[in-house]
Amino acid sequence: MHDLYYKGRIHTRLNHVKTGYNSKRTAKPGTEKYPLMLVVSSDEKKLEVETLVAENGLFADITVDSSIDENINELNALLNKPTTTTFDKTPNRNDPCSCGSGKKYKKCCG
Repeated sequence: MHDLYYKGRIHTRLNHVKTGYNSKRTAKPGTEKYPLMLVVSSDEKKLEVETLVAENGLFADITVDSSIDENINELNALLNKPTTTTFDKTPNRNDPCSCGSGKKYKKCCG
């Protein structure tokens, strides 16, 4: 197709590619190049967070400041990633039943 679709219109595919959500971003948080910026309120909490970061193989810059609210949201977001849910496929009508009766699925549980 042409770059100009009808009378001077820009092709819609090119418009879509230029804007939208970037799923292939280069900055990955928690790496050496892009460490997590965390703020905690006490030295005890800093030790807890440091061990948690080290267990998961991440990198973080941890600042202790009691006058500012604690901010470890970036760490929580990385540690609590949602997992993809998968479902077992239901058997076809003529497949053996999954309950173990030995009958066909359509005669037993279907």
